[in-house]
Amino acid sequence: MRHSEFWQLADAVFGQGYARSLASDIVLSALGGRSPVQALDEGVPPRDVWVALCDAQDVPEARRWLDTREANRRRR
Repeated sequence: MRHSEFWQLADAVFGQGYARSLASDIVLSALGGRSPVQALDEGVPPRDVWVALCDAQDVPEARRWLDTREANRRRR
């Protein structure tokens, strides 16, 4: 997973504005007491960060891996 794919999924699952705020503000023990943004900046693989964020927010498995192309079409 690339960083851009992480952000596409985050925007699709949490909403464009909330995703950025959540990823900056929430501190996750699964990421060593870092926020998702800090973890990404420090080289943690985006897929690991995504799974940790989804686990912490109780995102169902079916919603974690949305087809982001479809989500982008629905937003237009």
